Amino acid sequence: MDRAQLVAHLRSLRSGANAAGQRRFGIAPRGEHLGIAIPVLRQIARDHRRDHALALGLWASGIHEARILAAYVDDPERVTGRQMDAWARDFDSWDVCDQVCGNLFDRTPHAPAKAEAWSARRAEFVKRAGFTLMACLAWHRDDLPDRLFLGFLPLIRREAADGRNFVRKAANWALRQIGKRSPALRRAAVAEARRIRRIDAASARWIAADALRELGG
Repeated sequence: MDRAQLVAHLRSLRSGANAAGQRRFGIAPRGEHLGIAIPVLRQIARDHRRDHALALGLWASGIHEARILAAYVDDPERVTGRQMDAWARDFDSWDVCDQVCGNLFDRTPHAPAKAEAWSARRAEFVKRAGFTLMACLAWHRDDLPDRLFLGFLPLIRREAADGRNFVRKAANWALRQIGKRSPALRRAAVAEARRIRRIDAASARWIAADALRELGG
């Protein structure tokens, strides 16, 4: 199927009930929202792997599920830093942010630099993307050195007072995932969580407490 056929197929799978259920979990994108489940999108993607042009077309459609599908079918070797910045600016829900970061962006060579840069941005979902990338890199990229993740820890502490829900949850995820990567990183993450705990902000205390509970600190 070409882009137009694929978009038409997605629209044929529209479920208002599913879309309403997703909104109860905070998934409320600005654009067209079809309510298609992730396993269905993954099944569709199997016939369209590493099709960069198709991915760009799907993203340009503005349809929520088409943008998630774009992350599944794109070729990470052809993703540029400019594309990553443009897509990040378009993020309008936590699920598309996390699906794109965890299925495409974290496989690109630009990911570490984008994680650092985006973590300092003001826009809620761009900042979330920075911390989501940190978590996904720690989870998926065995080729990366521990020193990269040690460098991420002070960035988590720097932003720990940001109380916006989608930011603090991603920062917490990054801290926990880094700590689970290796014994040395667990010790470093626990020490960082203890420093974060001393910050006079409710979000920082929550990030630290949840991480310490999971990492055993």
